[in-house]
Amino acid sequence: MPSDAASLCGSAATMPRRTVELTGTQALSLLGRAPLGRIVFTQRALPAVRPVNHLLDRGQIVILTHQDSDLFAQARDHGERGVVVAYQADDIDPLTHLGWSAVATGYCRPVTDPDALARYQRRLRPWSDQVMNRAVRIRPHLVTGIRLVA
Repeated sequence: MPSDAASLCGSAATMPRRTVELTGTQALSLLGRAPLGRIVFTQRALPAVRPVNHLLDRGQIVILTHQDSDLFAQARDHGERGVVVAYQADDIDPLTHLGWSAVATGYCRPVTDPDALARYQRRLRPWSDQVMNRAVRIRPHLVTGIRLVA
């Protein structure tokens, strides 16, 4: 029997597991229940990744940001269409390596409705002490996911 976490982790890593593809609906549902995710966007022509908390509102992913963020500027400056981003969330056990991962790719636009912005600000609590006075909404066009099972 393993006596410590390192031994347990080593034996769990050798367990056979398989990857099960999730439907877009399943992946988006799991993503919506995750406490945090990662927004992937372009910053000065290079990929940028930021950990953020989010909420799912009528099938769209909403995150708070600030008016000086590169993400908000890009979403605003790309007009009606928005800017292409990816959003990823997961829940994978570090010992067993079992769990799931989901990715939503779509267009990111600023939230312009003041009532919606106020509602999102009440429901989301930023991690930093920076004032998050803006929000962006991602409308997923492609949602994929996997589940790692024993």
